[in-house]
Amino acid sequence: MSGDVLSQTEVESLLSAMAAGGEPTAAAPAAPVAAAAPQSSAASFAPAKPREKITPYDFKRPERVGKDQMRALQMLHEGFGRNFGAALSALLRSIVEVKLASVDQLTYSEFIFSLENPTCFNLLKAEPLEGNLILDINPSILYPVIDRLLGGGRERGPLARRPLTEIELRLVSRITALFLDELHRAWENVLDLKLEVVRVESNPQLVQIVPPSEVVVLISFELTIGEIRGMMNLCIPYNSIERIGEKLSANSWSAYRRPQATAESTEKISRALSGSLVEMKVQLAGTPIATGELIGLRVGDIITTQKDVHSPVTVCVEGVPKFRARPGVFKGHKAICIDETIGDTPEVVGN
Repeated sequence: MSGDVLSQTEVESLLSAMAAGGEPTAAAPAAPVAAAAPQSSAASFAPAKPREKITPYDFKRPERVGKDQMRALQMLHEGFGRNFGAALSALLRSIVEVKLASVDQLTYSEFIFSLENPTCFNLLKAEPLEGNLILDINPSILYPVIDRLLGGGRERGPLARRPLTEIELRLVSRITALFLDELHRAWENVLDLKLEVVRVESNPQLVQIVPPSEVVVLISFELTIGEIRGMMNLCIPYNSIERIGEKLSANSWSAYRRPQATAESTEKISRALSGSLVEMKVQLAGTPIATGELIGLRVGDIITTQKDVHSPVTVCVEGVPKFRARPGVFKGHKAICIDETIGDTPEVVGN
């Protein structure tokens, strides 16, 4: 029985091996363990082999869109956001800030389940791209925009949780049409897209444009109107842009970039424009008149103005005031004599 009992040295060796992550070996006599101790001590000072970095790969979310293409899409839609924000501000007559929030790739099912229900889910057709695109407008920003179009103020009202009515759909179509116009301009350096809205749904789970596991590119924009914020999402399936992947490269296109003018380019443009025909008009005078007086005008009536006969008249080129001149007669024809050039600042022509 005494031969089956481990010595203190053997117990410490087993505990050290288990703490180091190794497999414990069968017990050995004390003398061999003591003899092997110097070798174990020497081995402990050997340099550890560096472990290779292992990156897990998720087959449910494959990275099918390259980094260069994602970077190109981000640059393209950053310029689009600025232009769409300016156009939307003009439509709503209020300052609207549109900022590109993110450009990500995920599965279609993840995109669908991240949306609210009900929402404004627009199914888009974008020829010559294959399949359909998705434009989702979050209700948190959609209803304030509709309220603004109907003459409301900037105050936040109660958020409606219902599908859009027919009148609201007509108003939303103005927003989506503006979005598609600016999107066409943003993509024209890459591809001439013909965009149109196929249909509008309130429940996003009723629309299945690609399989749930298909990869899509989600481009999210954050809209800000005063203190109101909301999101607009543009979903582009990977199979729609798979064939034009080589065009989505920062080296093959440029968008919203203004090249520096050179002397050669300026001279070339000047030669091309030198033979262009422009419309020139001379405004002799102007005066307000009532509608009743306008209707009652007859041949031979005289309209008086407050403009002095000796004061200069304004000459407009393509509707822009450019010169000041004096009216006169030259070889029996009505003529003007230009006195000075008007600066670049637009001038409001008075009476």
